[in-house]
Amino acid sequence: MEIAQKAETAKQASISLAAVKTELKNKALDAIAKAIEKQKEQIIAANKTDLTAAEKNKLPSPLLKRLKFDEKKINEVCAAIESLIKLDDPVGKILAVTQLDDGLELFKVSCPIGVIGMIFESRPDALVQISTLCLKSGNAVLLKGGSEAANTNKILAGIIEQAAKDYLPDGWIQLLQTREDVAAMLKLDEYIDLIVPRGSNQFVKFIMDNTNIAVLGHADGICHVYVNADADIEMAVKITVDSKCQYVAVCNAAETLLVDDKITKEFLPKVKAALEKQGVEIRGCEKTRKIIDVKEATEEDWRTEYLDLILSIKIVSGIDEAIGHINRYGSKHTDAIVTGDKEKAEKFMDLVDSACVFWNCSTRFNDGYRFGLGAEVGISTNKIHARGPVGLEGLMIYKWKLLGKGQTVEDYSIGKKQFRHRKIK
Repeated sequence: MEIAQKAETAKQASISLAAVKTELKNKALDAIAKAIEKQKEQIIAANKTDLTAAEKNKLPSPLLKRLKFDEKKINEVCAAIESLIKLDDPVGKILAVTQLDDGLELFKVSCPIGVIGMIFESRPDALVQISTLCLKSGNAVLLKGGSEAANTNKILAGIIEQAAKDYLPDGWIQLLQTREDVAAMLKLDEYIDLIVPRGSNQFVKFIMDNTNIAVLGHADGICHVYVNADADIEMAVKITVDSKCQYVAVCNAAETLLVDDKITKEFLPKVKAALEKQGVEIRGCEKTRKIIDVKEATEEDWRTEYLDLILSIKIVSGIDEAIGHINRYGSKHTDAIVTGDKEKAEKFMDLVDSACVFWNCSTRFNDGYRFGLGAEVGISTNKIHARGPVGLEGLMIYKWKLLGKGQTVEDYSIGKKQFRHRKIK
């Protein structure tokens, strides 16, 4: 089937899917989780085939880490599906009610966006996350993964489609397989309502620059941890290590550590020892290198998303310089402050222009599953529609429903009747 036909089929399926009852959607999700668990050996075998080929083709280390889909990852995606089942159905929620006049009531009601086009590199777990989120939110989905994950993506898409077939309209999920499909997808604004790209900075920018379809994504994940002068040192070390090392090849891992100049002599040796124990290469500014023996950081380091065991450190003279640095070099993704001063924490969270700002916790908490959103289709740094981890709510839009009893505009235009505009909800 040609991609245009697949997209048209998905569009038709999305119309029916928008009206599927919650019970059926949850049964489909449960069937998917059980099918993935039942066929995990076949999934892992397919993934090993992809990993072997990727290693032979010298795929970069961060992408190899994202490509791996082992039993741990399978357990994680199944847990996310179980979490998704427990969430309220986001479709058909009454968001607002206004009485325009007696017997004339206006309802603002949540509804699915329609057809989501998902383009992603390396991560098979992204396929499971977005397809199940689309299912629960009543959206059809077109999936285009990277060639490096072709075998894993094929078996996962097949399992999901087969498991849900008794509950959902045919064609709600479609897997695209060729490189040419990406360029073709970007032109299908007649059928596709939203594109969600997940991958490198260069990859996401390419998508944004080559389509008229709305794009939900972020171009970089340059995240910061700022250790304020009032921080608990041991806490700051722990948060820094987790932010950098818990899973290094993801967009919410910290890339730059900002340290208040009042605590450098106490903090830097401790954080250096903890980071180097995890195999992290540290690059420091001139002031940092006078206190600890690390490589020199350049201007380019402040702008770099390493996605690897590398961390740049800059010493700053207080919170204002930290905020200025983040707003200049950051990517509006996730930034954290470690401090015991509530006033400073609130100032940081108010003035740092990022989708997620944290106080005394790891940047790695920026995640749809951890936020209780039922996994995520991605993390958005956009300022329109959705920001931060995009879960069910980010895949919804709304429509207006006006319920009347024969009213006409003429009566209001000539003054025979007057609008009340009374907010009910």
